[in-house]
Amino acid sequence: MLQNAPLRGRILDRNGVVLAESVPDKSALCGYVRRYSEPSLAGLIGYYVPEYGLIDGIEKQYSSILNGEDNHLPLEELINQTLHRHFIGNDIYLTIDVRIQRSINRLFTDYHPKTDALYQRPPFKNMVYASNRGAAIVSNPRTGEILAIVSAPGYDPNRMVQTLSHSDLSYFDKINQNPDQPLLMRPLKARYAPGSIFKTVTLMAALDTGATTLDHPWSQREAIGPIVYDGRRIMGDNLGYGLYTFHFPITTAYAYANSDNIVFAQLGVSTGRETWLDYTRRLSIDQALNFDVPTVRSSVQNADKSPLTVLQLASNAFGQGVDNVTPLQMVLVDNTVANNGILMRPMVLAKIVDKDENPLQIFSPQILNTVVSKETAYQVRQAMNGVTTCGSGWRLNTVFSSPDAIIGKTGTAEIGGGKEAHSWMITQAPFWSTDPDQVPALSIVAMRENAGEGVYAVGPAIWKMYREIFRQGYIKVTLPPGNNPYMYCPAQGLWQTHS
Repeated sequence: MLQNAPLRGRILDRNGVVLAESVPDKSALCGYVRRYSEPSLAGLIGYYVPEYGLIDGIEKQYSSILNGEDNHLPLEELINQTLHRHFIGNDIYLTIDVRIQRSINRLFTDYHPKTDALYQRPPFKNMVYASNRGAAIVSNPRTGEILAIVSAPGYDPNRMVQTLSHSDLSYFDKINQNPDQPLLMRPLKARYAPGSIFKTVTLMAALDTGATTLDHPWSQREAIGPIVYDGRRIMGDNLGYGLYTFHFPITTAYAYANSDNIVFAQLGVSTGRETWLDYTRRLSIDQALNFDVPTVRSSVQNADKSPLTVLQLASNAFGQGVDNVTPLQMVLVDNTVANNGILMRPMVLAKIVDKDENPLQIFSPQILNTVVSKETAYQVRQAMNGVTTCGSGWRLNTVFSSPDAIIGKTGTAEIGGGKEAHSWMITQAPFWSTDPDQVPALSIVAMRENAGEGVYAVGPAIWKMYREIFRQGYIKVTLPPGNNPYMYCPAQGLWQTHS
C-alpha cells in the first residue's frame, strides 16, 4: 500500500543543508519523488526512481540505509501499517560543504577560452582549447574529507526523476546517448594519462630513498639529453634553453619547477622499478581504493601483467607511459604531500542518523598509510612552491595577484591520435615555507579533457576557487607572509639570467 511504503531518508551536507529529500507526488509510485537541491552533485548522489532502478552513487550504495531497512523493527512496521503511515528511513550526512560545491562548480564550468579576454592575452593566447569535460575535487588533506566534487558535463537529476517517474524516457535517452557522457562520474570512474603531475610521485620516491636531493646537480647533457632507453629517445626537457635557462648544471628542484621529462625519466630508472612501484602501491595505485562509493582502480602497470620495460618505467616516471589514473587518485597523491607524508582514507560520508537525529554511525578520519617521511613531504612541498612561484605556474600568481600561498604541479598529458592533451593541476594551500609543521588546509585537483596546457586550462579556475573559499570564510586559514618571486626565485637558483 502506498501509505505504508517507506519514506526514504534525506541526504544532507556537512552543515545540515538538505541535498536530497522525498516530496509528495500523488502520480508517482509510492506517492513521492526525490528532489535534489544541488544538481552539480548528481554524479556523487545519483538519483532514485523506484521503477527504474538506481544509478551508482549515494542513493544506490546506501539505499537500504536510506529506506531504513537496516534498523527496521517488526513491531514498528506493524504499528505503521495499523496507523497507515509511512516508515521513515535514515538520513545520511556527507562531508560535502554545499557552499564550496556551488562555488567550485560555477568557477570550474565557467570556461570559455574563445571569448574570455584572459585567453586573448599573452601567455594564455593559443595555449588552450574549449572543453566541457573534466573533473574538480576539493578536499581536506588532514582528514581525507571530500568537500566538493564536480563531474562535467553533468545532468539535471530533478528532470531525470520527474520524467522517469511518469514513464517518460526522453531525457534519460538524451543524456545516455550524449557523446560527452554526462552520466560518467569522471572524478571516480574515468582514467587518464596524468602527464607531469605524476612527476610528484617520482619525486617523492626519489627523495625518500635518497636517489636524489632537491639541490642535486644535472649537467646540460643530463638535463636536455639526448637520452635513450630500449632504443627510444626520451623527449621534452621543457627548459627553454636560451630563453630562460642559460646555465648548467641545474638542480632537481629546477627540473621539477620547469617540468623536465629528461631528468625525471632518469630519476625513475635510478630509483628502480620495484622501488618506484612500491611507492605507487603505498598510494593505493594498482589496488582497490577504499572509498565510500564505487570507483575504478588506477594503474601504472601493463594490462597483461608483464613487467615494465626500462622505457616504460622512464616514461611512467614523468606521467606518460602506461600511467592511467582517476582524478581521485591524484587527490591521494596531493594530500599525502600536504599531510606530511600520511595518506588519509578519502571519505564522503560523515554520519548516519535516524529520523530523530540519533546517530547510528559516525565516520572518523582514518590513516591508510605512511607513504614518505615528514621531511620528504616538506621537500616536495618546497618543490611545488617552486612550480607556482618560479616555474610553469608562476604567471598565475602574477595574473591573479594571489596572496593565498598556493603550491602545485602542472600537467599536460599527451594522448596521441591527433587529439589535444589532457590538462591537469594538483594544488594545495596555504603553504608556509618557514614552518614544516604548518600543513596546507586545503587541496584542489582539477583536469579538463583535451584542453591543452594544464596551467592555463585549469589554473585560472583553481586560483579563483582558493580566493573565494578563503575570502568567504568557508575554510578559515591564516595566510603566511607574501613571497616575492623576484627575490625568492634567483636566491633559490630557480631563475637564471643570461649573464
